[in-house]
Amino acid sequence: MLNELVEYARKNLDSEPGFTTRTVRWLADISSDGQLINVLPLGDDKGEQTPKCPEMHNMNAGGRAHFLVETLQTVTMYFKPNEDEKKIAGSREKQLFFAEMLHQAATTVVMLQPLGQFLKNSEQIELLRTRLAADKAKPTDWLRWRIAGADPLQETSALDWWRTWREADQRKGKGEEKPKRGEKAVEKLIESVPGGMVCFLSGEELQPLSTQPKITGLSGVGGLGTGDVMIGFDKSAFCSFGLEQASNAAMGEKSAREYVDALNHLIKNHSRKLANALVVHWFKEAIQKEDDPLSFLSEPPELTAGAAQQSAREILAAIRVGQYPVPANNRFYAMTVSGASGRVMVRDWMVGSFEELVARIELWFSDLEIVARDGGKSASEPKFMAVCGSIVRDLKDLPAPTATTLWRVALAGLPIPQSIIAQALARFRADLIEDKPFNHARMGLIKAYFIRKGGDHQMGAYLNKEHPESAYQCGRLLAILAGLQRAALGDVGAGVVQRYYVAASQTPGLTLGRLFNNAKNHLNKLDGGLSYWYEDQIAEIMSRIQDRIPSTLNLDQQSLFALGYYQQIAANRAGKNNDTKESKGDNQ
Repeated sequence: MLNELVEYARKNLDSEPGFTTRTVRWLADISSDGQLINVLPLGDDKGEQTPKCPEMHNMNAGGRAHFLVETLQTVTMYFKPNEDEKKIAGSREKQLFFAEMLHQAATTVVMLQPLGQFLKNSEQIELLRTRLAADKAKPTDWLRWRIAGADPLQETSALDWWRTWREADQRKGKGEEKPKRGEKAVEKLIESVPGGMVCFLSGEELQPLSTQPKITGLSGVGGLGTGDVMIGFDKSAFCSFGLEQASNAAMGEKSAREYVDALNHLIKNHSRKLANALVVHWFKEAIQKEDDPLSFLSEPPELTAGAAQQSAREILAAIRVGQYPVPANNRFYAMTVSGASGRVMVRDWMVGSFEELVARIELWFSDLEIVARDGGKSASEPKFMAVCGSIVRDLKDLPAPTATTLWRVALAGLPIPQSIIAQALARFRADLIEDKPFNHARMGLIKAYFIRKGGDHQMGAYLNKEHPESAYQCGRLLAILAGLQRAALGDVGAGVVQRYYVAASQTPGLTLGRLFNNAKNHLNKLDGGLSYWYEDQIAEIMSRIQDRIPSTLNLDQQSLFALGYYQQIAANRAGKNNDTKESKGDNQ
């Protein structure tokens, strides 16, 4: 997994130790004589992705700041009202460090001299604070500069100065600092192993990092706003040979920077939220956005039935005849991550061929296909989160493991767990009782459960009058009896479905017989043509059931009952006289 992230970084990013990509919100434009010209917002409300931002090491030592790109509170002492005095004092120390670094750099990098003058001018700093307050900036927003029309992040001399300063400061730190936890054990292990310790990723000999850069962007899924650690060991149960922190998975600075930059970039640009987790994905060979089959899951190409499935079929056909622009042996990678107490939790990892992925996405939509509730055509393909939402009252109640399980089911072509269908069935009953419209994604999911379970369950998108299972035919019968009652009596408040569905779907032997006997009274209230139609429907279904009405139904049979009920109602509504045959009040 980490190797694939490193490969992604080397192919797509310009990763380098001492630099990172930040989401920068503001640009301060400084004149050649150190005067503030303008303050400009960058990107969207959150900011603009800015690569090659210098990143200071050993920030935990306190009183240190990043070079060139820093937060507003550090550069300008810009705070919200009534800020804690201790925090203000800490930022003052960081501001002095930031200004001192700029002054040192400006002695050799001429283009930075106007910025050095600006930072010495308290009136200009106050002017910048005033402009930021007027624009409702946040103290934690990041700020970068334009100096006399030039971007210092593009200035080779400025970046080279930072590289030299950083290297010297790291050498100085190693000479002065006391050994950190585990460092003595590392040194002993290096001495005892021929050739010394090697990088977990590159295989190069190294003195491993004790702490590694943080993964950002997980604050919405349990992570910290300051970032979360992917690799680190702070509990004795996870330490070996006396090694602690990140030394237990020895890694060099370059490799660590690469995998961190890759994951941060993917979280920012190629992720989607699944409950309380994020899924990031990428491909070995880049593909066009419109050809990304994973985007079909979250956002089908068109709001018409079969659009995503057809798109997947077209990609598959192009691959198989050699007309697809990306090699057929292309690979996909998908990782599900979240945050937990400052750590990155990897919930799932999938890898496979691009062709397999497209085939599984096509199969997913094929299995989910279900007749629309009006009976006229297949329902439009559901977004993935619509499928997840069909099993809970509210999406915020969806557990992350459930969403992750369904994601793996879709991408790997796996069976749907029975526990998920139990949830879908419970929501189906609740909506029936509350007389809410049928949920297409839920009905498609129940149908897909039987298809993926294996065996001959004769599941189709539309009504199957010849279905061999009595449970399915019993569901059909209840739909006909409910329609008959409405046709005979009109709207009588709580009808057959609201009062009897739960009982009929669990113990049809006790319930359907009573309803069937009462149907004779309802038939007598209808005119000849409509009465004959209902009689024919009931007779046709009873000929399938015969004397096989089950006394009780298990979970699978209750699911078949629900499908029979739904597909029969959809078939009725597709008829020429649907206003007469089926009232619009029964879960429309």
